[in-house]
Amino acid sequence: MSAPVVVTIETPSLGDRSYLAHDGVVAVVVDPQRDIDRVLALAAEHGVRITDVFETHLHNDYLTGGLALARATGARYHVNGADEVAFDRSPIADGDVVDVSPTMRVRAIATPGHTFTHLSYALEAATPGAEAFEPVGVFTGGSLLFGATGRPDLLGHEHTHDLVHHQFASARRLADELPDAAHVLPTHGFGSFCSAGSTGGTTASTIGAEKRQNPALTEDEERWVADTLAGLDAYPAYYVHMSPGNSDGPSAPDLTPPEAADKDTLAARIAAGEWVVDLRTRTAFAAGHVTGTLNIGIDGQFATYLGWLIPWGTPLTLLGDTPEQVAEAQRELVRIGIDHLAGAATGTPEQWTRDALGRFERAVFADLAQVRHHRPVVVLDVRRTSEFDAAHIEGAVNIPLHELLGRVDEVPAGEVWVHCAGGYRASIAASVLAARGIPVVAVDDGFDEHAVTSGLPIASAA
Repeated sequence: MSAPVVVTIETPSLGDRSYLAHDGVVAVVVDPQRDIDRVLALAAEHGVRITDVFETHLHNDYLTGGLALARATGARYHVNGADEVAFDRSPIADGDVVDVSPTMRVRAIATPGHTFTHLSYALEAATPGAEAFEPVGVFTGGSLLFGATGRPDLLGHEHTHDLVHHQFASARRLADELPDAAHVLPTHGFGSFCSAGSTGGTTASTIGAEKRQNPALTEDEERWVADTLAGLDAYPAYYVHMSPGNSDGPSAPDLTPPEAADKDTLAARIAAGEWVVDLRTRTAFAAGHVTGTLNIGIDGQFATYLGWLIPWGTPLTLLGDTPEQVAEAQRELVRIGIDHLAGAATGTPEQWTRDALGRFERAVFADLAQVRHHRPVVVLDVRRTSEFDAAHIEGAVNIPLHELLGRVDEVPAGEVWVHCAGGYRASIAASVLAARGIPVVAVDDGFDEHAVTSGLPIASAA
């Protein structure tokens, strides 16, 4: 059996993967991100022609590039026929088989749970000397993930009970119908908030491996449902815009560089309450920045957190070290439907303002432990509530980052030491506080690794 080649397309800032599978001549694409130039370049690199594009579901965490890719390549666009969409597609349903080439085909498998109309796709290869096809992999979208499943609550609380039971049954169906050697190829689960449960650091898996390690396949239904529902946490606010956008059929993005903004323009935008976001590292931002700007570094989950925090439709200007950094951020933003930028500036903070630069200190947990022996400080924990409940510094105030803009007035007066799990969210929070003139120190350190060993008193759920 000559197995198709499967190429993974990573989008780490959203915690997602797309896939291109080919036989050396023709290719299929599954769950493409909106910036389809990446996919087109990959197909050209492998010398293959894209004939089919498949969507596992109407996504909640990004806008798809599927329709634009199909139009650009002339490919068939396979979307569940039960989905209500505003564009022409090749409707597909459970059991349908798409013959891609004499040696490769794709079979649809209904796997509701993440959504009601979710489909997985078995990638099947021809057996040499016979007419039979055998599954070599399965594109599972938001169904069976590595050691977890997609979350069942994104369509609203009223549907969660039904969807979580569907999700359990779907995982079992995949395990029952596919051979142990079949590769599991999920879209979510690499940091995506579409995952229910931890997928750890796993980068590859098979049906056989999931049978041994995935709670959906090792636990009874009652226990798994209870554990899954108990583990559901907050998810980014921008998700509410994604599924409707995908139903409408997103166009290809415009990645034309934004208009340059000078010092006076930036000052006016900050004064007007518009968002001016500094893309540089948290180290660079703390050392010197334009007062009133926010730091959401391009080196982390930039699109996830900007999309989560920004009031939808707020004018947005980007500041970066280089035009390439701004272009990277722009690419990230079109994936979640932020298509228009008010402007951008590149260079150094001194080139962006006529005023003195803002600064704040960075520290580690050991520094916080020492400081608390000498003077009272406010410890602000901006992790999600579930993280805080599991373990936190005694006396810390918990305001999750995604709630901070609406709850700044709840931050106690005084010198604020802000932390998260690793430093990225703490820097965003520190920039929010610094923009309001609140004295702040950003703890840039790993909570699990160093908070306890620093000598800080830790309250634990255990």
